[in-house]
Amino acid sequence: MISDPHNLPTSSVALQHEANECLLSGDYAQAISIYEEAIQAQPECKPNYWYLGLSLLLQGQETEAQTTWLFAMADGDSEEIERWTSELAEVLQAEGDRQENLSNYSVAWAIRQHLREIAPTNINNLLHLLLLSIKLEMNIREILTSLELIEMLQAEEINAELDSDLLLTVLRKTFSYAPIEPLSLELTAACVSHVDEPPRLVSILLPLVYEIAYSFKAPELATKFCKLGLRVDPQNLELLRALASFYIYAGEHAKAIETAKLCYSLVEELPEKIYNSYLLLKGIMSAGSYEEEVSLSFKQHELLIKSLIEQQPIGLHNSTVLRLYSAGYFFPYFRDKAETNLRLRNQIARVCQANIEAEKREKVERYRHKLLSIKSTASLTKRLKIGYVSHCLRRHSVGWLTRWIFQYHNREKFEIHAYLINSLRQTDHLQEWYLKKADVAYQGGLKSQNEIAEQINQDEIDILIDLDSITLTNSCEIMALKAAAIQVSWLGWDASGIPTIDYFIADPYVLPESAQDYYQETIWRLPQTYIAINGFEVDVPTLRREDLEIPGDAVVYFSTQRGFKHHPQTTRWQMKIIKEVPNSFFLIKSFGDKESLNDAIIEIAEQEGVSMDRLRFLPEVPSSEIHRANLGIADIVLDTYPYNGATTTLETLWMCIPMVTRVGQQFAARNSYTMMMNAGITEGIAWSDEEYVEWGIRLGKDEKLRQEISWKLRKSRQTAPLWNAKQFTREMEKAYEQMWQRYIEGGS
Repeated sequence: MISDPHNLPTSSVALQHEANECLLSGDYAQAISIYEEAIQAQPECKPNYWYLGLSLLLQGQETEAQTTWLFAMADGDSEEIERWTSELAEVLQAEGDRQENLSNYSVAWAIRQHLREIAPTNINNLLHLLLLSIKLEMNIREILTSLELIEMLQAEEINAELDSDLLLTVLRKTFSYAPIEPLSLELTAACVSHVDEPPRLVSILLPLVYEIAYSFKAPELATKFCKLGLRVDPQNLELLRALASFYIYAGEHAKAIETAKLCYSLVEELPEKIYNSYLLLKGIMSAGSYEEEVSLSFKQHELLIKSLIEQQPIGLHNSTVLRLYSAGYFFPYFRDKAETNLRLRNQIARVCQANIEAEKREKVERYRHKLLSIKSTASLTKRLKIGYVSHCLRRHSVGWLTRWIFQYHNREKFEIHAYLINSLRQTDHLQEWYLKKADVAYQGGLKSQNEIAEQINQDEIDILIDLDSITLTNSCEIMALKAAAIQVSWLGWDASGIPTIDYFIADPYVLPESAQDYYQETIWRLPQTYIAINGFEVDVPTLRREDLEIPGDAVVYFSTQRGFKHHPQTTRWQMKIIKEVPNSFFLIKSFGDKESLNDAIIEIAEQEGVSMDRLRFLPEVPSSEIHRANLGIADIVLDTYPYNGATTTLETLWMCIPMVTRVGQQFAARNSYTMMMNAGITEGIAWSDEEYVEWGIRLGKDEKLRQEISWKLRKSRQTAPLWNAKQFTREMEKAYEQMWQRYIEGGS
């Protein structure tokens, strides 16, 4: 360990060698004794003091170590002290590295703290200290504050020997350890100007920003990290796409639209243009108030998709393929053309399937062979393994509704597996409930589709239920790989059109018989309803009529106008209703670019002759439980179209409030219809635009009819299929058994 034994007597060199061997073997007491002997023999040999002090330090005698080093330097002039300090720093640096490689992190930490005392501006040592603090699971805020590392990185001039590889390693480890710690953002900002290779920084940032936005639900913080990455790579398409998505999530719709337009302008390849066009549509639709721009963007988007279908490209990158699945997402919100929308979705899914099978042929074939092998020995009477895959098994609409089937599954006949995509890295009691309720639970990250597919195949799942469809396209790849014997779509949206999905769960109302003509999946209709629950938790209301300056005898209409679901024509119907019902008020719970969305609604109201003072725009509330309680202020709920409510409809019916819905062709336009029928209510079901308005006016003017409907809904809680989750679970289980029988007999 002593690098310069020149001009030393042979005996001294031998002593140093022996002492070094003892130090390396951990025999610090013997090393101390030998170094002391060497110093006695050669008191002018300063390295012996450095290693004697190090041996004392490693034995826990920190004061003695410092005394030894200070004593050795006491007789030196300024130049000698500077040289000796540098020598000692090298010794401590080398031993710190050695101890860290041995995973002796506490020891390495202590050594580097002493190195920091004698070389406080050694930035690489500070970076190592931060890494060690993470490995020792220390409080990163306290460590960053005490090290003053950020301040040093912010200085105009720092140590010229800054190790850029070490810097990036520190960032990656910090992101993993404390992604939402505010000082992590400050550290990143301080590091940006020192990064020599922007692509490496971006590759570290990208997984972080998505995790912050979606796993921690902190899109505002994620946008800040994106902007830091864009400082070093201003036109990085992946960062810009992420930024646009996070702006939408954070409700900054104008910025989202501007960023999405920039993304669109930066690409020429058709598949990439389609995704950027989708991002633009998402921004516009989320805002909910760009009527003319929505129409133009849809036409352009559809033309791009049709061009892709004509080209049938192969060899697309996997990330591009996953994005393509979502290309048809907004069509049901824009128009009620079931066959047209579904055929486009199916054709997109086939392009994606061809690319996934080409890229992952080995995995697809391996799964296929394994499934054939299992099928050859499978039994009709076995305990079926049912897997549910979703990113929504938490406080989310799908999470609220799916829990009942987890609650009532017959565990003697079915083994329940839950596969959580993007498992939240924050407290969510419903997610925890699912993890405990499943027989087997697997928690994956945001980009965990390959690991989850592998786990599904290893678990030998018999029937895999996709709850996400194309709302989060990670599940699309899982389903495309066909890791389970039978694959089913249920609940989360509409069918995805993926060729490897066998069935789509529906009922006699939500999809007519003719729908099979344009669904890729076989429609499996349950006898009464495709969803049932036992009710909802309800909190204390925070809305009162007097708070909103609404008279007690007024007729109160209510509608939830989420940006995607806001449709100008439906708003016009609603305003016609308000106009015709005296002493009526319209409460609108809006989500989107609230100022512009509310202005758009007000403009339509004025066009229809409805005074602004009859409109009330409601603020967001802290929880779903409070939202349900606040529904009690309404006399009538006016549904959205062409995309109906789903969970919002169930909540309305559970709160025993009459509602008006417009029944259409597509699944999304028939949700409220099936739920009302399965709650025993036909009043308020409209089969045309005119009927929607007529029902709205009639319910507003006929208080007795409203009371009768409310009473029927209250009684239906005890008798209706919609509120019998246990019976519904038995029907789902019967469907699973029939699917399995058909599969074993060769029909699936």
